[in-house]
Amino acid sequence: MFDRICVPTDGSDAAAAAFEHVLAVAADHGATVHVLHVADTTRDSVTRIGGDVVDVLEQEGESIVEEAAARAAERGVDVETAVRQGGVPETVVAYADEVDADLVAMSTRGRQGVERVVGSTTERVVRRSPVPVLALRPGDETVPYPYGDVLVPTDGSPTAAAAIERAVPTAKRAGATVHVLSVVDTGGIGVGDHVDALSEEAEAAVAAGVERVEAAGLESVGAVEVAASAASGIRAYVGDPGVDLVVMGTHGRTGVGKYLLGSVAERTLRTAPVPVLTVPLPEEE
Repeated sequence: MFDRICVPTDGSDAAAAAFEHVLAVAADHGATVHVLHVADTTRDSVTRIGGDVVDVLEQEGESIVEEAAARAAERGVDVETAVRQGGVPETVVAYADEVDADLVAMSTRGRQGVERVVGSTTERVVRRSPVPVLALRPGDETVPYPYGDVLVPTDGSPTAAAAIERAVPTAKRAGATVHVLSVVDTGGIGVGDHVDALSEEAEAAVAAGVERVEAAGLESVGAVEVAASAASGIRAYVGDPGVDLVVMGTHGRTGVGKYLLGSVAERTLRTAPVPVLTVPLPEEE
């Protein structure tokens, strides 16, 4: 399913830990890992050493990707490396396109610590990437792989359907159970008939998702939860049955496109205690 995985790294401990998880995925899929370090051009990096003018960030980047390549080789994973200059999110997306990657995998924490604010590097990559992005939070390296339980939140939108299509082969590799969840978000509405109507829509969305999963011969669990927000409902569900991976679309029925700030996907990226695989809406043919 994955043949070429783009892995941005800044050499931080969090990125190194996430890389171990990515190597497990790559080894399982027989994928080539393309390790990228971006020498951020927003920082002054050129200096003179002896009689030579050198780019310190590029030199550091070469050391970082070489170390990652050595770790991949130890695991028997094919690897290619690159150091590029530029702004980080756009350079990551451009490089992923250059190598025809079918997955971008990256840590949500870098040298500057956990990125909780809207506009973090990971979130900006998610908004721009035309391929799925696997976001790994600190601690996710302890999540077992292959995944035993995969959660797909759905609102019945085309992006949610695309997420289910991506989740099915991921789960099928290990015979994982797929949990199809729809959250009735009560944060902006009252109670009573409105919740009942939304619950009916949620049940229909879950039923469609479960039907697709079971048609693939996989075990499924369907659930509708009522919560103050969709993200909080997803987070609560993840911790209850012991989900290993969340697969979700980058925007849903209330979205205005890939670049919607404050989306459910972005909130889930910040708070879910397991890896999150975001799936963009397929390009219209």
